[in-house]
Amino acid sequence: MTGYWTKTFDVGGVTRTAKVYISPETPIRSHYTVIAVPEGVETAAFLSTSSWHDVADEREEGVYVLEPGPDGWGSAEQEASYVAAAMSFFQNNAYFSIFGLHYLVGYDSGAPALEAWAVAHPLRVISQAYVGSRGLRASYLDSQAARVFDGQTDGTYTPVVFPDGFDLVRYDETVLPTWYIGSDERSIGASLEYWKRANDTAPGGTRDGTLGTVYRQRRDSNRWMTSHAGPISRVAVQDRTADWRSKQTTKRLLAFLTSYTRYENFFAYGNQLFERADFARLDIQVRTMMVEGFIREYLVHVPRSARRRWGRRAPVVFVWPGNSQTDKLFQDATQWWKVAEQEGFILVTICEQYSNNSVSVSHRDSVTFYRQLREVMLSQYPVDPTRLYSTGHSAGSSVTQNLAIAFPEYFAAVASTSFTAAPNSSGTVSMDGVQYPASGKVIPNYQIYGYGDLTSLAGGPWDDTQNGLDHWARYHLQVNELQLSDVDTLGGRFSGWHDRFQTWAWHDRDTAIPVLKLTRNNYRSHNTMAEECPLLWDFLRHYSLEVDARGNVRRYYSRSGFQGPGDRKRLA
Repeated sequence: MTGYWTKTFDVGGVTRTAKVYISPETPIRSHYTVIAVPEGVETAAFLSTSSWHDVADEREEGVYVLEPGPDGWGSAEQEASYVAAAMSFFQNNAYFSIFGLHYLVGYDSGAPALEAWAVAHPLRVISQAYVGSRGLRASYLDSQAARVFDGQTDGTYTPVVFPDGFDLVRYDETVLPTWYIGSDERSIGASLEYWKRANDTAPGGTRDGTLGTVYRQRRDSNRWMTSHAGPISRVAVQDRTADWRSKQTTKRLLAFLTSYTRYENFFAYGNQLFERADFARLDIQVRTMMVEGFIREYLVHVPRSARRRWGRRAPVVFVWPGNSQTDKLFQDATQWWKVAEQEGFILVTICEQYSNNSVSVSHRDSVTFYRQLREVMLSQYPVDPTRLYSTGHSAGSSVTQNLAIAFPEYFAAVASTSFTAAPNSSGTVSMDGVQYPASGKVIPNYQIYGYGDLTSLAGGPWDDTQNGLDHWARYHLQVNELQLSDVDTLGGRFSGWHDRFQTWAWHDRDTAIPVLKLTRNNYRSHNTMAEECPLLWDFLRHYSLEVDARGNVRRYYSRSGFQGPGDRKRLA
């Protein structure tokens, strides 16, 4: 649903309301800003005067508005039941779809109630700003600070078992960018100290003309939530007052909040804060094509580094998002755009189409879509036709892995996360309800999964449980004429933050070229992490593929990723 409408709640016998405004162009799984409005103003007038309505229209996003009760806003403790009811509806309704992590803006006496919710649910907040707030009481902050995140997932996935002596992350160690406006440091003292501690900031602040006093995350910070992006978080205090009626105030709030994004809303050890992609600055193209009667969207990013590094023959990575994900959401959540910027490849991110319920989408017509998309890329962009790669997560990994089995000639290599595929007893794989025979041909393949992932991926290839992970490995080892015991090291090689990645590899017997690779991320659940994308690219970049007029395939491996002269070796 789009438009402007009201939700009513009964909170202890008192009727309370919340408003939602969803712009006409808002897609599935969009970012939303949750706002606690000031007292004494009608919400529609607030959204119009402050320009939050215009912001939603321009950004194709939504706004969810918490409203005061008949007697105005109560204290954070008094408003806890109302905020819990309103946020529960917002996060679980079947009328409109949300990203799942939110921007928060609280005004005046409504700010503490929203901030209290952020303290209790820090994994669900990207960034927050409070205008004219007096902050929270130290007693409430202390009641939340020492809570810890354990290895339990949302119940659908395998629980994560941490090693002995592992330090669980506390709530007050959850990095969350925060900005107070129109508040002095004495009035918000307890809140300010809480968020400075959570963001692991330097003790002293620096002055900024817009933000005021800025406390930046320490350069040597060891917070889990910035293990990949680095110390990018900030806590700021602007003591000058700000008028909510000013569009300039809203513009500044928006600039602070949306410089960030994050991903993973329920498992702390996979939750990460990032820089949000600026599509205009990066020149990310939003394109569409007609596929089997449906308009399909996709993103194309040709970084400037592509021409510098490869001239008119840049490699291409096709990205298939997971179930319920859109191209725009996945572009932010995975940070593939940053890898493309650094490495100079062209990034193509597919958008899903099929509505599998009222607020979710999934893949459809994937074989046809890819064939059409490949022709567009080959005819309209400066690509290297020998270096087309596929990746994806979950349902997108299913697409990638099934294409690798049925049509290995489409890609030089594949590397995906959290879903495996293998032929059934009839020797076929299914895509979009169509059975395709397994080719039985070699294609370099890499899979990353989480310790707390799908039950079909639980454990590892050497345990007694036979599941999707074992079937995937058995098929690809067989086509490469290898055995499970041919692994490079039985215990795996450890790397990454807190040695989170445990990796096994198998090499071609004749050439010693790696042909199959498997990594378990020991500190995540099902959702992918941006830290995995450079690992996927580092596998993909070494392979190329040539197909002659008769359909004969030749595969090659380059240790330098085709940057060093004369190091290309024939694989198959």
